[in-house]
Amino acid sequence: MNPQYAEGLPPSWNKFARFFSALGDRYRQKILLTFEPGEELCVNQIANLFEVSRPAISHHLKVLKEAEWLLCEKRGKEVYYRVNYAYCAAVLGDVHEFVKTKTPCNVSTAASQPTSGSGAIYAHD
Repeated sequence: MNPQYAEGLPPSWNKFARFFSALGDRYRQKILLTFEPGEELCVNQIANLFEVSRPAISHHLKVLKEAEWLLCEKRGKEVYYRVNYAYCAAVLGDVHEFVKTKTPCNVSTAASQPTSGSGAIYAHD
């Protein structure tokens, strides 16, 4: 047991809460999935894809930006967003390392790997 964590999370875990909480909304998940690798999109381009208001899309983009899922750059009157893949990979790598350190040595890692039909999303180069 680790009773010290009942009092609060280690500071390094703050990023996990923001990162994964941002995925708690299906629109935010859909927004992230609309981006092609390396693609930059402005609010209007994203808003035109969904049947929700532009202010609602702006709110979702703000949440994703604050969680560091997205990077943004203002050009003229438009703000362009792109997925922060490097940060996403770093956070998921940290989670993976944490899980690896907590996994008993006698548990087969092959048994816990997702199968091709499991609905897992894999990146392609």
